[in-house]
Formats: sequence, C-alpha cells, structure tokens
Amino acid sequence: MEMSGERRIGAPREKVWEALNDPAVLQAAIPGCESVERIGDDQFQAKVSMKLGPMSAKFGGKVLLSNIVPPESYTISGEGQGGAMGFAKGGADVALEELGPSDTLLRYNVKAQVGGKMAQLGARLIDSTAKSMADQFFDRFAAQLQPAAPEAVAVAGTDTEYLAEPGAPAPITQHGADGVSPGGAVHRPNPAPAQMPLPLRLLTQDFMGFPAQVWLGGAAMIVVLALIFLT
Repeated sequence: MEMSGERRIGAPREKVWEALNDPAVLQAAIPGCESVERIGDDQFQAKVSMKLGPMSAKFGGKVLLSNIVPPESYTISGEGQGGAMGFAKGGADVALEELGPSDTLLRYNVKAQVGGKMAQLGARLIDSTAKSMADQFFDRFAAQLQPAAPEAVAVAGTDTEYLAEPGAPAPITQHGADGVSPGGAVHRPNPAPAQMPLPLRLLTQDFMGFPAQVWLGGAAMIVVLALIFLT
C-alpha cells in the first residue's frame, strides 16, 4: 500500500514540528489510539484499537524516527502486531515547508505492508480505511494547533458581565435607557418623548394619575356596554 498527500496547517513550522514529536498530541490525533509513550530520543511505543471492515483488533508496536532534520523532516518506520488479525509494517517520509510565519505545509509519503487476515480483506478496503484514518489524524492534529478563542471579559454594567456570571442581576438593556458605558454616554436609539409626534405624546402622558390608554379603554368599554343594554 502506498499513500501520499499534503495538509496545510495554520501554525508556525517550529510549533508543528514540536507537536509531531509530542506523545500527548499524537495520542489525541491518532484514531483509536489508547497510548503513546516515548521510550527513547527517537522511539515511541503505541497501542491502537482499529476496525477494518468486519474485523476489529488492538495493535501494539514501536515506531523509530530516522533522518531527523529539525524542524524540516524525518522518516518514520515501524511494525505493529494485531494478534490473529495480522500485522502491519512500513514507513513514511514527513516534510514541513514554511509558507509563512503562521502557516506550514505538511507533506507525507507512506509505504506499508499488511499480512495475516488483514491481507485477505482486499487492497481497496485497506486503502480506503487508511485514507480515512489519515484524514481524521490530520483534522485532529491541526485542530490542536489552532489558537484558543479568547474568553469574554466581563465589563461592569454590560451584557458581558451578566453572561459571565449566570444568576447575576442582568443590566438594563431596554432601548432608550439613560446610562453611561465604559466608552462614554449611552446613545438613546429610541426617540425621546419630546421628539415624538403629537398623537404619540398624548398617549404617553397621564391624566388624573392614569395613562391615556386607560381612559380610552374605559370609554370603549362604556360604549360596548351601552350598545348591549340599550338595544
């Protein structure tokens, strides 16, 4: 089986190189990986559970790094045993090209051989499974190198303060409310009463302690009752 490809990663080349040599990052990126341990300056030991068609197995093996040119390239070689399912061995050449201060192109060229029951499943199934696992690996690997989203900073008297502390009293957010924000006076998006047309101003004013809407509603009710009892 042979497979090659490339993946653009939004991180500096030095950071990508460090991640490729970090057991914790590799364990989180490899699909079905149970553990990755460094057993030497250029050796790793890993355990991976995988499913290939109707077959499932756990593989354990060692990986050796050679032709190391930090932070540009190295060669990976190793062999894994999957018990009754068979074995897999091979290697890969990995190269990192710096595209910019925060952009790296990762290229890989894999050559592998499988034996045992796995070899009986057919090259097409093996190739598609390997490609799927490679895509998952690089998606997870690249995600770990993305910068974390900045957390919202609570500002007194604003929505961010309320959202940062669930259960805290919410700030006044009604349009047209007077107030002062950290950046200055709050703009009144709704027109002030003096700016309203005359009919609207009359509706918002009180007569004898009651809003105009109450008086209009009462008058309408009297008219309705009169129509009911006087007809």
